[in-house]
Amino acid sequence: MEQYFFVENRQALYSTLQPGSLVVLFSGHAPRKTADEMYPFFADRSFVYFTGIEQEDIVFLAKVGTESVEETLYLLPPDELEERWHGRRIKPAEAEDISRIRCFRSREQFDGDFRKMVLSGEFDRLCLDIDQLKPEEPFRDALKLAQTAAVHYPFLPVKNIHPAIVKLRTVKKPCEIAAMKKAQEITRAGIMAMMKASRPGMYEYQYKAEWDYTLAQYGVLSPAFPSIISAGKNNFCIHYHAYTGQAQDGDMVLNDVGAIWDRECNDVSRGWPCNGKFTDRQKILYDCAYRTSNHLFKILKPGIPMRDVDRTVHEYCAGLLVDAGVLKRKEDERSLMWHGGAHHVGMDVHDPAEYDGNIRPGYVFCVDVGIYCEEWGIGFRLEDNCHITENGCENLSAATPRSVEDIEAFMGRR
Repeated sequence: MEQYFFVENRQALYSTLQPGSLVVLFSGHAPRKTADEMYPFFADRSFVYFTGIEQEDIVFLAKVGTESVEETLYLLPPDELEERWHGRRIKPAEAEDISRIRCFRSREQFDGDFRKMVLSGEFDRLCLDIDQLKPEEPFRDALKLAQTAAVHYPFLPVKNIHPAIVKLRTVKKPCEIAAMKKAQEITRAGIMAMMKASRPGMYEYQYKAEWDYTLAQYGVLSPAFPSIISAGKNNFCIHYHAYTGQAQDGDMVLNDVGAIWDRECNDVSRGWPCNGKFTDRQKILYDCAYRTSNHLFKILKPGIPMRDVDRTVHEYCAGLLVDAGVLKRKEDERSLMWHGGAHHVGMDVHDPAEYDGNIRPGYVFCVDVGIYCEEWGIGFRLEDNCHITENGCENLSAATPRSVEDIEAFMGRR
């Protein structure tokens, strides 16, 4: 992303705040994995959305005034020994080139600076991005600071700006869409590599190797999320990551994968028979998913309630399954359709987004049709990424083979 992207995002956030607001955002930390080993660091995506910086233990602070905003990044100071072990720390000139923030302080100075600012009486509220999924999960930096403020500065109200950030991130800018389209090209190449290599007897880890190798050829060393690649009975675990199963002749291969480009994710699912030829029962179920997906891409446009997307996926596909004689009643659709039919995609693969209200231009979300018929031993999902335009929508992943005919033709079985 160009620097203007991060500058515009910050300006949009400030427009939602009153003068006298003190904004603090954190890049985050890598949690401990085991013994003295840490998980690889992955910067908080909202921090990146506003700064473009992806290093550990950095703090962004903004003082919102009546006519101007003062911005400061608190960077880790140079440390020859730490950098020898863990890599270069970003320098002020580099951080300025990325973020267009011009004031820098040492991370060690943040606590003292924060205390002085709060006690100055200049600020009416402390604005934090508090995003806690579960009460029992470890407190993140924003919530820790909120607790500290409640104890030591009870006169300073804390405002959670997470809802405002979610609202901003829901609508994607043109540069984000361009990055997603590039990510889709890479995802398509990876999925087609798996399809081309597919054969009975192939292990799931071999499919994953095809996927990982293809992404690496584009310089994508980590996918957008842990890849879900399964075969046969393993398809009935929605979030499956073992990769130890073997595709038997007649099994469906399920993959739920995505590449990432310039920090933007995509999330695409395809299912195909490992031998390249759909059975009659596989065709029946796949046709229901395919027709449902096509129906959604025909009707989705600005103004439709976002909550209706999931409902429509389930209701429309259930009707087709009844017509095909697979279901007796539409009301039984949860016996075959186990998960939701839509989620937003962006800097996070399950992007924080507004689900109440109507669809707007710039929304990007998955149309995800999953069918799991354990009685027949068939489970798969057909998932594409939908970009809402001014007058309708476009399927960003349409070029990845998705119909029975296209899949069989590509795999050389037609």
